[in-house]
This record gives sequence, structure tokens and C-alpha cells, in this order.
Amino acid sequence: MVERNGNGDKSLESWIWDAACSIRGAQEAAKYKDFILPLIFTKRLCDVFDDELNRIAEKVGSRAKAFKLVGMDHNLVRFYLPLQPQNPDDPVWSLIRKLSDKIGEKLTDYLREIAKANPLLNGIINRIDFNATTHGQRDLDDDRLSNLIEKISQKRLGLKDVEPDVIGRSYEYLIRKFAEGSGQSAGEFYTPKEVGLIMAKIMQPEPGMAIYDPCCGSAGLLIKCQLVLQESQGSTEKFAPLQLYGQEYTGNTWAMANMNMIIHDMEGKIEIGDTFRHPKFMQAGKLAQFERVVANPMWNQDWFFESDYDGDELGRFPKGAGFPGKQSADWGWVQHISASLDKTAKAAIVLDTGAASRGSGNVKNNKEKDVRRWFVEQDLIEGVIYLPQNLFYNTSAPGILLFLNKAKPKERQGKLFLINASLVFAKGDPKNYIPDEGIERIASTFVSWREEDKFSCIVSKDDIARNDYNISPSRYIHVAETDEFRPIAEILEELEVLEKETEATNEVLRKVLERFK
Repeated sequence: MVERNGNGDKSLESWIWDAACSIRGAQEAAKYKDFILPLIFTKRLCDVFDDELNRIAEKVGSRAKAFKLVGMDHNLVRFYLPLQPQNPDDPVWSLIRKLSDKIGEKLTDYLREIAKANPLLNGIINRIDFNATTHGQRDLDDDRLSNLIEKISQKRLGLKDVEPDVIGRSYEYLIRKFAEGSGQSAGEFYTPKEVGLIMAKIMQPEPGMAIYDPCCGSAGLLIKCQLVLQESQGSTEKFAPLQLYGQEYTGNTWAMANMNMIIHDMEGKIEIGDTFRHPKFMQAGKLAQFERVVANPMWNQDWFFESDYDGDELGRFPKGAGFPGKQSADWGWVQHISASLDKTAKAAIVLDTGAASRGSGNVKNNKEKDVRRWFVEQDLIEGVIYLPQNLFYNTSAPGILLFLNKAKPKERQGKLFLINASLVFAKGDPKNYIPDEGIERIASTFVSWREEDKFSCIVSKDDIARNDYNISPSRYIHVAETDEFRPIAEILEELEVLEKETEATNEVLRKVLERFK
């Protein structure tokens, strides 16, 4: 069923998805996100620019005069667009809509002109070549591009047509739809909305706080923090916005994050680069620190070596923690995030389920468990939430939320709060989701440290030590009728570790036996 608004028109979300599908249908749309997102972003810029021109024209008498004024003083508008139709009363977007030949080439030129006039948009709006070819064939031919432009032209996205939160939600909806069709790559740029909201609600951001995401993807987690703050403050209240900071490794995703922030009408600083090896946010030669950190680093990265940890000069990997092993950088990211927190700060981190338990119960030393033990002994972990399975777009594994707190209240020191939310979900297509009441239940239970049978409990550091530093909520909170139940994903994680250890032992044994041949 197509959702419609009070005027009988398609909802903004339905329209925006229809526009995306106009290229080659829903099955192919995700492949073209790097073309579609900048074009919808440009439509918003054009329509808002028109609104600002009209406001000035009311004072000076005509749009022609308004064009001249903003041409002389770009500060009269937020983004100055060096595009003027032959008839100044025509919409600025009409220049793009009326393109009839060399569409990809001319559109690319227009976007480069906009970027040149607005340094803030450089590398963002002009990153994509709409005339690009692969092996001599256009990636997006002019016929399909013309069709896409016409679909996007069907709705106005100006200040009087759609509020920033509405266009922002619709833009996020489009990003989510792309994630559904992007397979393994989706987790690099999108965290499910409900997971981000749970994290933001538990972080309880306050006006003016500095919030950081070291691997920000499309900036969704940062944006959720601002939205939760707005909700808590009320729409009529004036308050200082959050100071949002993010770093993203992939160029096109970095551009997506910037567009997402701007279209939500939020300001922040998104840097590009490898956070793990080259963090961009520094203060006086040291790692910058923030009041809140939210993050969903790529799970189980095996890109980093012991030398990356040993060679660090920023104090991120302390003695007793450090290198968690080559097979997974999950706890390496946790260490970077912990070092990015000020003395009273908190963090919320999405991790692979195995990060909570790998190595526990193993008689041999395990580097990942050693790092986890260090965090428990330092009393930096506030709690863990075990999520439902099949939420994330790049895996069916459930994942966990790990919460750090540099300033636990006295009554909570030496303790961890655990929630097993594995059953708090609704079936969806193609992925499960956490309904609104589930989001509220999980967040409010964690904030209040409220114990609930088969859902939440408080455990001491001694309890954790007795369980060999396994901090998975599923180890302590059994949601099934039998106490023998354990999640299959967790069992598989442990089997994988055991298999690797067996392989390593066999290799050592083989080398020993070779000496006696």
C-alpha cells in the first residue's frame, strides 16, 4: 500500500524511493546510490536557494535584483548557487530539468560550479562524474539520467514545502533502502535506525555537548543524538545544538555523511581518512577528547597488525590491554574510543557478539580476552546489551552494544548492567526490527539499571571474573525455559576460535614431527 499525505500525494519517502527505482527498478537502485543521493541533495539546495531568493525579492522588488545581490554577497544565503535561468523568475532547478543533450556532462559541470562557489561542498556535491564510463560504456546513460531528473522534479523540497526533519528522515529512509540492496557493503555506511536510537537515548546528550563517531558511515549515529536531544528539549525550547564530529574512511561514504548532515540542517565536522592509523581530531598534539562517543566500527577487521598498536604514539593502547590479536580489531576500536573520552564521558559501541566472549573458558592465553579483562578490571564498562538477530544489513548475527563510562556513580562502581534483548524484535522484510515500544523498553531499563526477570540483571566484577571475563548478557540471562539455551551465533563464534587454535596447534606439531624425519 502506498502511503499518502493529506493532499492525496505520495509520501515523501515513497516518492524518493520511486525516483531511485526509476533508473533500473528496485533491484538495481542500490548500485546507483552515488548518483541518486547527490542529485536529490542538489534538488534540496536549488529549492531552498529559490526560497531565499524569493525572500530577498520581496524586499528589493524582483528576483532579477535578488540574483544580483546574492551574486555580490554570498553570505546572504547559506549556499550560493551560481546557476541562473534565462528568465530569473523560473526555478533554479529548471536549468537541470531542461537539459536535453550531453546531460551527464552538463550536470557534472553545474555541480562543479556549485562546489567551487561553496568550499564546504567541495568533494561532496562534485565527487561523482555523471558522464563517467566503464570500458567505453556510460555508467548511467543520458536517457536514464533524464528519467531520474524528471522523477526528482515532481516534488518541491523548499523551506515551505518540507521541514528539515522530514526531508532528513526521508533521506535516511533512502539510505536504509540502499542498505537493504547492498549486501555485505551495507554495514559500512548504515546502522539500523532503532539501534542508533537506543544508543542515543542511553547516551542522554545534553545541549552543546561534543559528540564523536570515529567511523561515522553516513553520520546516522551522530544525527540520532541530535534528534534525541531535540525530543528531550521540546520543539519550542531554544538550546545549544550538539557539536558533531566524525571521521570516515571511504570517500563516497564521507560525502554521503556530509550530505546527510546538511539535509538534516545540522552542522558538524566530518573528516576523511583512516581513524585507526591517522585520527584527524587532535588537540595540542594529543588525541581530542569528547563528552560522548557513538560508533559502529566494521566488525572483526583483520587489517591491523601488532606494529600498529606498538607504534602508536597517542596513548590509545595502554599496558595490560593493547594488541587484541590479528583476527579482530573490535577491542582495538574500543581502546581508541576510550582514549577519546574525557574524564566524565560515556560511549556506546556496536560490536560483533563474539567480542563479548571470545577466549573465555579457554585454558590458553587469549589476547582478546586479556584486553576485555583490562576493561573490566579498570571498571570502564557500564554495561552490555545483547541485540536480536538479523537486524544488520551485512550480517544475520545479533551483535551487542557495549557502553563505557569514565565516571560511574559510586553505587554502580564495580558492577555491570546487562540486558538480553534477543527476543525484543518484530519480523520484517528483509530484516527484523525493534518496534518503538521495544526501543523505549531497552533504553529506559538500561538508564534506570532496572532488573527484570529474563531480561536484565546487575553483575559484579567478581561475577565476571568467575566466568573468565565473558561479558555476554546471554551468559547470565537465559530467555528460554531451559537454562541450557545458548544463542547459536555465540556457539559458532566459539567453535571458530577453537578451530583456529586447533589449526595453529597442528601446525606446531607438524613442524616438530618434521625434525624427526
